[in-house]
Amino acid sequence: MDIFDYLIPIALGAVLITLIAGLYSLYKGGDFGRSYSNRLMRLRVVLQFVAVVVLVAAFWWRTRG
Repeated sequence: MDIFDYLIPIALGAVLITLIAGLYSLYKGGDFGRSYSNRLMRLRVVLQFVAVVVLVAAFWWRTRG
């Protein structure tokens, strides 16, 4: 068992939680939606990039030997 067994679910969970929060803020609208929907969706994109980097690093780490 290595560090990627923990990092992959954490990264994917962070993306999922941010996506759900962003969709909720879009649905709710009003001041809350204006304040948070765009920020949460941008954060989701950053977290997706991090998740992809973690997945690629895990693949590289497990196939390098």
